[in-house]
Amino acid sequence: MQPNTKPARLPLNGVDTPNLLATINFVAGQPELAKFQFRAHNEWVEGTHSKSVMLGFHGAGQEQKHAKAYYADSDHPAVLCGADHGPTPVEWLLHALASCLMSGVANIAAARGIKLTKVRCSVDGDIDLRGILGISDEVRNGFQNITVAFEIEGDAPSEKLQQLVEQARARSAVFDVLTNGVPVTVGVKTIQ
Repeated sequence: MQPNTKPARLPLNGVDTPNLLATINFVAGQPELAKFQFRAHNEWVEGTHSKSVMLGFHGAGQEQKHAKAYYADSDHPAVLCGADHGPTPVEWLLHALASCLMSGVANIAAARGIKLTKVRCSVDGDIDLRGILGISDEVRNGFQNITVAFEIEGDAPSEKLQQLVEQARARSAVFDVLTNGVPVTVGVKTIQ
């Protein structure tokens, strides 16, 4: 009689599933390693154009670095008095939500042994510029509504695929920040 053992998990959907599961188990045993601090450093270029760089971060108990520096330009389109050198800051926010949910879907599907064949999502944010333009104090500065629509296809029943998206939403850091808020401190150092 053979002992009842689970077969080793293989990478799936481009996710290193064995490493994902090992990381979950490792961090569960050493919760202090779960504390991360991510950073973005931004510098004004001109007009409404600025550029951020993301390189260093703190995690797993020590300073870390990405394999290379990642840059993100942001600007306003001409219709909003910019030069259109990049997406607007609020579009980056929509991208952050979409990519956070998408990575969650991929990881959760891999952990559950579901092979994905296609996943798409669209994220739309409705904003009324009267708030940020100072025209009306009755209108908020940010999005009034954000809608996310997924199309997902894989080797699991529709119900299981829908559960992937729901679990990704439930575990998304960006969704959490957007829907629950987070304290934000803004400091200023003037240079004369």
